[in-house]
Amino acid sequence: MSVSASKAKREAKRLEREAKKASEGKATKKTKKQAAKDAEEKEVDDAATKIAKLKLQTDDDGISDRVTTGVLDSLETSRDVKMSSVSLLFHGKVLIQDSDLELNYGNRYGLLGENGCGKSTFLKALAAREYPIPKNIDIYLLNEPADPTEYSALEYVVREAEAELKALEDLVEETIVNEGPEHPTLEPLYEKIDEMDPSTFEARAAVILTGLGFNSKTILKKTKDMSGGWRMRVALAKALFVKPTMLLLDDPTAHLDLAACVWLEAYLSKFDKILILVSHSQDFLNTVCTNMIDMRMKKLLMFGGNYDSYLKTRTELETNQMKQYNKQQEEIKDIKKFIASAGTYANLVRQAKSRQKILDKMEADGLIEPVVPDKVFSFRFPEVEKLPPPVLAFDDMSFSYSGNPEDNLYEHLDIGIDMDSRVALVGPNGIGKSTLLKLFQGILTPQQGRVIRHTHIKLGVYSQHSADQLDLTMSPLEFVRQKFSNISEDYQYWRQQLGRYGLTGEGQTATMATLSEGQRSRVVFALLALEAPNLILLDEPTNGLDLSTIDSLAEAINEFNGGVVIVSHDFRLLDKVAKDIFVIENKTATRWEGGILAYKKKLASEVVL
Repeated sequence: MSVSASKAKREAKRLEREAKKASEGKATKKTKKQAAKDAEEKEVDDAATKIAKLKLQTDDDGISDRVTTGVLDSLETSRDVKMSSVSLLFHGKVLIQDSDLELNYGNRYGLLGENGCGKSTFLKALAAREYPIPKNIDIYLLNEPADPTEYSALEYVVREAEAELKALEDLVEETIVNEGPEHPTLEPLYEKIDEMDPSTFEARAAVILTGLGFNSKTILKKTKDMSGGWRMRVALAKALFVKPTMLLLDDPTAHLDLAACVWLEAYLSKFDKILILVSHSQDFLNTVCTNMIDMRMKKLLMFGGNYDSYLKTRTELETNQMKQYNKQQEEIKDIKKFIASAGTYANLVRQAKSRQKILDKMEADGLIEPVVPDKVFSFRFPEVEKLPPPVLAFDDMSFSYSGNPEDNLYEHLDIGIDMDSRVALVGPNGIGKSTLLKLFQGILTPQQGRVIRHTHIKLGVYSQHSADQLDLTMSPLEFVRQKFSNISEDYQYWRQQLGRYGLTGEGQTATMATLSEGQRSRVVFALLALEAPNLILLDEPTNGLDLSTIDSLAEAINEFNGGVVIVSHDFRLLDKVAKDIFVIENKTATRWEGGILAYKKKLASEVVL
């Protein structure tokens, strides 16, 4: 072999080694990059799993974080549920203490209480049968959307109903085998099976889905192709169709438009089993409920009548309680004064001892407590610079998502918003209300016409998905402090900011995934106010908020010196704030000449049950 050939061979081997080394280096680099990506994905998955467990209120082993007690006082075969010594603890916090609960068949109960008092947690405990509820009482809790499947909305409801019927028939067979054909729990099961009537499944399911806002096209849409809000409607349709003995609804109107709210209100007002309802709509509670359960003061306080009746009764009871409290306090004051002035005279000392015994007995029996008023807070949007009109306007605006005129959601729309505007947009879901808000923001661009925006406009937006922007693994205090560290890193400063919006004490330091939807909404309102917008767009701002917070929001809107555009299913809020109502239909926005209650009356006249 020549020297040059040998050299060439060595060079070839060297190049081969370098190529191999480079290849290995590249593979190592790629592996490290992939490892980093995998680690990042695992971190995201772990956080999602943690949030899911917190929302489900379970620990790492899937065991409930709730601790409950309760003694069943009604018969196992009864359709009524009566319990004593009812308590509920969640993460060590007492939510209910030593209370009585009575749920009578045929009654519809409104569950009341401020955000964070434990209403949703209590419903979950009932649904999980963590209280001694008889087996013959079937329970359904609406708190999650229908599964994403290949089935249409109609097929999904019918299939779920068929599965429920099969489960009932299996339970009948099991009861006959284990307990005998004469067992008293069989009669209500037979009644329920007869009531379901499989021959009418499809027609009845279609009526319910139509009432909840589905049309001839959307009723045939696969649930996997639906948004979470529409799948929640499918789940609600299933619950209404199956008609469980105990139906638990946690804010069922949150994903509904005004027409569907009116339909559901009419439907539930005829529900003839046991209904427990959490709602933040006063008129909804008034129409639907026959009784109220108040979760104030860590007790379950039972009231007969609807919400207005509850308010009247509660006011009377509290007035009488304060009279008795003041009278007792005066008596205690007089007794203590006499004892202090008795001196050493034998007859006065005897009288003083006698009165001390009266005082001791009063304390042993339990003194009358003063009425603790509900927490009322009043938040405000910051005052902003006045802008001359037009602040925001559409001029001959047309829009479609596809860009094709035949698909237009809007055509030749003219509408103007200024600093004094209080505009409510109403109309069925899917008609384009949220799209209109996106056009206002500039997220979408019209195909024709123009959007006129003042050069100094500053938009603030609250949407029903705003809470998705929060890091649910953090506390509200940590989150706002980190997000706005440029403003301040002082904990006390951020405590005050959150406190203005009704989030106080433990609510500021608890992990946000364990907070109620209403408490998380308050964090979003605090963030919105920090932006100091001069025009606010509110898309379903009342979801999860309690009644007093909704009243506070109405006051804040009315006091605000900027403009407001609002989309809401809450008639009471709209009645308090809306100056102009625009009905979104027929590819335009038409001004409604009457008030919102007149619009509700029109919708009620169109209800078909």
